[in-house]
Amino acid sequence: MFEGFETSTVQAGEASVFVRYGGEGPPVLLLHGHPRTSATWHRVAPQLVDRGFTVVCPDLRGYGRSRGPAPTADHTAHSKRAVANDLVAVMRSLGHDRFALAGHDRGGPVALRLALDHPDLVSRAALLDCLPISEHLSRITARFATQWWHWFFFAQPDIPERVINADPDRWYHGDPEVMGRENHDEWRAATRNPEVVRAMLEDYRAGLTVDRRDEEADRAAGVRIRCPALVLWSLRDDLEDLYGDPLKIWRDWAPDLRGHGIDSGHHMAEQAPDELAAALGDFFAA
Repeated sequence: MFEGFETSTVQAGEASVFVRYGGEGPPVLLLHGHPRTSATWHRVAPQLVDRGFTVVCPDLRGYGRSRGPAPTADHTAHSKRAVANDLVAVMRSLGHDRFALAGHDRGGPVALRLALDHPDLVSRAALLDCLPISEHLSRITARFATQWWHWFFFAQPDIPERVINADPDRWYHGDPEVMGRENHDEWRAATRNPEVVRAMLEDYRAGLTVDRRDEEADRAAGVRIRCPALVLWSLRDDLEDLYGDPLKIWRDWAPDLRGHGIDSGHHMAEQAPDELAAALGDFFAA
């Protein structure tokens, strides 16, 4: 897994960020979602290296082998703004002052925040199986609350930690044949760590509070993604079923936009790596 890549731990202010990187050429930053680690990209990253990119895959703050500060009452320690700032520090430590990026699932709002807060650093942004958090919350229906109930369960104080840590193997489900054995084993070790579980829950708590407010403030101020953007979504997941064409929502955030669905379940980097790598490679090379 990740043959030819190097690993490092970068100190980024209050966070220590585990990162994999390899290749030569224009830099690309790949951001995983919940509850994965950077290992989720193990089938995609080498293909992007073969296409002539330098590929950087970090564990987000608190996920996998990355660690951040203790949670705060206002959840800002795990806000998307804090995580985006970690990643700016990581990329600069590796010598990259401008880069393309892709964010999947919870990594998508991080990619959005990075593009909005640091527009001079981001050359292209790919947003995978996600919407801005504020867009989800402004469209809450009984169906959304039923299908995405975990957002609101994770936001409860203390209870989800007690439930998940009582038996993480029953809470989180992964198939080593689909994920790849090494990816699965790394993910399973992370989800068995109560410190990681707490940080992943703080990601969701921040989403419903500080992250929502930050997005709404940007929307009111007319702040948009200034670089070209690509939106990809899984045709065998529920994003399109809930909202119709995701591009119609993303156009309010990214004027220079394109995108399409991918024949995959939610974890597209593991389930449809060739199609995803081709779409990202074409977009980043354009």
